[in-house]
Amino acid sequence: MKSIRIQLISMLLLGAIVMMNFSCKKFLEEDPKNQVTITNFYKTESDAIAAVNAIYAYLNSVDNFGSGGNTAGVYHSTFWLAIGLASDEMLNNQLGAANFDQISSFSHTPQNPSMQEIWGMHYKTITLANIAIARIPGIEMNATLRNRLVGEAKFLRGLMYFNLVRMFGEVPLLLEENNPLLAGKSSVDAIYEQVEKDLAEAAAVLPLAYDPGNGRGRATSGAANAILAKVYLTRKNWEQASLYAKKVIDSEQYELWQDFADVFKLSSRGGKEAIFSVGFGDAGGAIVFWEVGQFNVRLLPSALSVEGVQNAQGWQFPTEHLYNQFEVDDRRRTVTFITEINGPNGAFTIRPYVKKYWDRIMEPQGNNSSNDFPVIRYADVLLIYAEAQNELGNSQVAHNYINEVRKRARYNGSTYINAVPDYAGLSQDQFREAILKERALEFVFEGHRWFDLVRTGKLEQLVPLAKPGVTPAARNYLFPLPQREVDLNPNLGQNNGY
Repeated sequence: MKSIRIQLISMLLLGAIVMMNFSCKKFLEEDPKNQVTITNFYKTESDAIAAVNAIYAYLNSVDNFGSGGNTAGVYHSTFWLAIGLASDEMLNNQLGAANFDQISSFSHTPQNPSMQEIWGMHYKTITLANIAIARIPGIEMNATLRNRLVGEAKFLRGLMYFNLVRMFGEVPLLLEENNPLLAGKSSVDAIYEQVEKDLAEAAAVLPLAYDPGNGRGRATSGAANAILAKVYLTRKNWEQASLYAKKVIDSEQYELWQDFADVFKLSSRGGKEAIFSVGFGDAGGAIVFWEVGQFNVRLLPSALSVEGVQNAQGWQFPTEHLYNQFEVDDRRRTVTFITEINGPNGAFTIRPYVKKYWDRIMEPQGNNSSNDFPVIRYADVLLIYAEAQNELGNSQVAHNYINEVRKRARYNGSTYINAVPDYAGLSQDQFREAILKERALEFVFEGHRWFDLVRTGKLEQLVPLAKPGVTPAARNYLFPLPQREVDLNPNLGQNNGY
């Protein structure tokens, strides 16, 4: 495929990417000595580390990685916005962003530029992973480190294909350094088999944890097992979903913060609840990227400018329906939403916006964010286990694990209050409804909602409750393939209904 194959050119910058230490200042300084080609790369241990770091880089932002000015790494914004907008949780308020308006109203077509961006960034990441997986085993270096780096590349490739197969269904399964120019699509089953294989092989060689200050942002065996649990949940393989979720739980590497407010503090990045996150800004640790996150600019209301917050735009906000699902004393409601602003003439009320990614003390201005994007956190694993156990008929176990998440929701910052009571005695069907709602409350704007509605078959039923007059169709259980890709490669075809 021409548009995928051409991304091999990006490898010309691998050496420069790492040697410049992801510094914004140094990105702007040309150094011809740093222009490294595929032919003279992959010789040393540092080359291997650089190659894997370059894969991680595409999760964040690639503005200065020779990508033609495209700042949108996989988790930069468009991917998680599409998953939120195509559901009952998010609305678009960004003027001139017809692509997001269309996704929110389920009128998007194959020409929607967001589809091209999501597709392109995922396959760029996969391309770099494929090259690393092929080349690193031939480097003379510490065997344990070599195996770990290949494991990280397989984890990232598996994660990318998991996103793609859920969004688009059948897609090209490209696994080699050099792939056919006009690759055909692979079956959904074949893609999932490869995802499971990549993640399982990654879990077998990745460490439980890294030395403090030397690995935050890197994949661990816990991350691989957690994503595997979600893969099996999506496939309705309840036994395997339970098995891998329980591996993460029993590893004793993770636990919930007592206070939901602590989950998104900058001081909590890479903390006990973070299983796999993508860093932005001054993310620290071994994987550092210059690009700041989009959370504050996109999600904080523009009315905050009266408090000196310079660049809060409020481009996307939650549906009123989502906000109304929270109990008044649910700690998550207070932490997640902002509904009142202290202006020069006193406090005034606004519609709900999302503030949970804003660490107001450490980042008082809303013009950037150094917060991580939480790809998967421990609360997700607990709810995966609860859902799978309910499907297996283990009602009490399922209740115990959903209630562990609900218990935190009634902690008000100093004590547990009489709110968000434990569930008890729910039937299997009632529990299905409860877990879907709990996920909505726990993971606002974390890139899960469309996936959850699709895998539970609730898209047509629940979206109209939040967006009156908007009714998804059967075709909306997949996104359309980008028309540009279909035009370039006649072997792709298009998803039904588009």
